[in-house]
Amino acid sequence: MNQWRKTEVEGWDAWTGETEQLVVTIVPELGGKAVSLQNRKTGREWLWRSDKPLGNEGYGTSFAAGDESGWDEMFPAIDAGAYPQAPWQGRAIPDHGEVWSRAWEHQTTSLALTCRIGGVQFPYVLEKTYTFPAADTLRTEYTVANLSGAPFSFLWAAHPLLQVREGMKLHVPNDLKVIEVSYSAEGRLGAFGSKQPWPLAHSSISGGPVDLSTVEPNAGRFAEKYYFTGRLGLGSGSGSGSGYAGISDPATGEALTFYFPADKVPYLAVWANYGGFGGNYQLALEPATGRMDELAHAVREGEVAVVPARGVYRWHLDVTLS
Repeated sequence: MNQWRKTEVEGWDAWTGETEQLVVTIVPELGGKAVSLQNRKTGREWLWRSDKPLGNEGYGTSFAAGDESGWDEMFPAIDAGAYPQAPWQGRAIPDHGEVWSRAWEHQTTSLALTCRIGGVQFPYVLEKTYTFPAADTLRTEYTVANLSGAPFSFLWAAHPLLQVREGMKLHVPNDLKVIEVSYSAEGRLGAFGSKQPWPLAHSSISGGPVDLSTVEPNAGRFAEKYYFTGRLGLGSGSGSGSGYAGISDPATGEALTFYFPADKVPYLAVWANYGGFGGNYQLALEPATGRMDELAHAVREGEVAVVPARGVYRWHLDVTLS
């Protein structure tokens, strides 16, 4: 079966890969983003789409100025800021990183799509290869190659914006019990760095509990970004070798689950936007190689991934639909 074929989305060249269970569409010119991830058996589209035209305004621009849709790669940081270490200290990293706003080179075989991109301010090559290890699973294998003679610190996080509805359930390893707030609209969960229990946090607005494990209605007020404080794979809940995060719909029985190697991707973040940011209603489960969104903060805390001089850093991310 030829699993990959060239297609077009709103005038952009795209590649669509499919199995009996799922179908995914990637646009290499737009940061190598996935614009569609569907369950073929149920017809469900998992990726959220805004009403903006597909595209962005180019390197160094705000993520919010683009279409804000689908599944992007955030690398080598999430927040805009300066690189904190020599020999690149002070070099600017744009909002959501360097790679989401630029075209990726790509090549295909019948069974794989490979996309790659080089750095602007930094000497790296980021490569990802999509395959289908099973009919219900899309695998993305990542490699960062450091082309320099100095270690390179980075943050990577997947940014798959998901379509959600009230009552859907989030699933994370049992040993993840505490979150740390990166952003909270109206300060509902506290300021940056505030810690809250998972899944029942405390609202500074209502004074009552907030069940973070259940998708809330689109109230137009709340949006949160938070990281779990624990490293995946250290406790019994996530096992010694793999991490996971999932979301399910009790109304239909459908689910989406991410699996990834906890030794290389030891952190997990959640972006839950219930209308409080840009009026959008969406949620993202974000496996990450570091913790919190600013690279300088992650370096100070020792919660960052590092590619050795002339070295490589490899990991993978599986998404399974059921």
